Amino acid sequence: MGGTAVEALRGVMRGEVIGPEDAGYDEARQIYNAMIDRRPAVIARCADTTDVRAAVRYARETGMDLAVRGGGHSGGGLCLVDGSLMIDLSGIRWVRVDPATRTALVGGGSQLGDLDHEAHGFGLATPAGIMSTTGVGGLTLGGGHGHLTRAYGLTVDNLLAVDVVLADGRVVTASADEHPDLFWALRGGGGNFGVATSFRYALHPVVDVGLGVTLWEPEHIGAVLRWYREFLPAAPDELNGFFATLTVAPGPPFPEEIHHKKMCGVVWCSTGPTDEESLARTFAAVADPAPPAFHFATPIPYPALQTMFDDLIPKGLQWYWRGDFFDAIPEEAIDVHRTFLENIPTELSTMHLYPVDGAAHRVGAMDTAWAYRDAVWSGVIGAISTEPSDAEALRTWAVDYWEALHPTSMGGAYVNFLGADESRDRVRATYRGHYGRLAEVKKTYDPDNVFHHNQNIAPDAEV
Repeated sequence: MGGTAVEALRGVMRGEVIGPEDAGYDEARQIYNAMIDRRPAVIARCADTTDVRAAVRYARETGMDLAVRGGGHSGGGLCLVDGSLMIDLSGIRWVRVDPATRTALVGGGSQLGDLDHEAHGFGLATPAGIMSTTGVGGLTLGGGHGHLTRAYGLTVDNLLAVDVVLADGRVVTASADEHPDLFWALRGGGGNFGVATSFRYALHPVVDVGLGVTLWEPEHIGAVLRWYREFLPAAPDELNGFFATLTVAPGPPFPEEIHHKKMCGVVWCSTGPTDEESLARTFAAVADPAPPAFHFATPIPYPALQTMFDDLIPKGLQWYWRGDFFDAIPEEAIDVHRTFLENIPTELSTMHLYPVDGAAHRVGAMDTAWAYRDAVWSGVIGAISTEPSDAEALRTWAVDYWEALHPTSMGGAYVNFLGADESRDRVRATYRGHYGRLAEVKKTYDPDNVFHHNQNIAPDAEV
């Protein structure tokens, strides 16, 4: 894309337009996963919806490939494409909370930390992820789960409306009353249908939550998983806890004697009472499967919980991940988790099982594009390192782990945990019987498949 073309785009945008020859280009094209190194032809850092419309129209008029970046957390780097026009929404970053209606209007380039901070000021929150640096856009459009999911559902269960720039440059508001077919598709269908420039969410009373971290020695993984698979689904919805295999990070709150040791564990979040006696009752059962090597519980402001992993896994690391949904943890799966805990390739690599039951199960299977209302856990295998030389080892461990575990899964995965190199059949499996309806919505709102750098649902798909 020549300098004249870049200047033409600058002439119709308020936000910054960055080309390969401009200072700051290399910084602007960096995303969360440093394993992805691609060079867009131009980066349109939009300041508002009008800028997004201008960039979309420009891509259509010039025939350029179009990719959209929200928070840049796409594990497969779907927002970063060689030779493309990348719409960067980071300039559309704002949050407005209405405490009277318990709602928040959030700019499409905002991060979860922006929403958590502003809502917390009014004693409110909505379920969304476990890291404050995640973009609200990608997380929400994929469905969204986090520490509050068992209590308050998926992120899309709390989504009230979305402003969307369509492929033809029009702006529409999708809600239960306006463009309801599009609203249905946006609640789990990913970035297939347009550029979301704002989201309106329902909020819930949340101030302090009860944080718990329980770790067990690796030889107890079987006993722990057998206990966990029965305990958590039967627990009150106010208690959330994701299971993890990990290497203990050096530093507080962990004592020095377990630093750098492989462990299995659960990170808990309770929206119930957070006084000392109540937390002791909430976590009394953690000793049932085996004596913990470490247990810690404390009240914590919800935004502080959301930032807990930010420094441990910052932007710029090497990532490779795979995911699946699970409705059970059978003995075969326990054996797989034990094996791959033993050969974790790096200290940052991990596996998480996020609960997606509780309140998320009380939404109808046909009500949103999220197709796995019967799933109990959303699993992700995250192979992570600081060293680019580890890239192949990361991929090998994650793929081998996934291939061994997949036969115990439900067949599909949380769309945000799909890798860029997975098959089209995996996208179909992720949407199950919703795939045909999604393709019809795609045909209505993006018939030319302008928005195809995603886990794509083609408008001409055979259904």
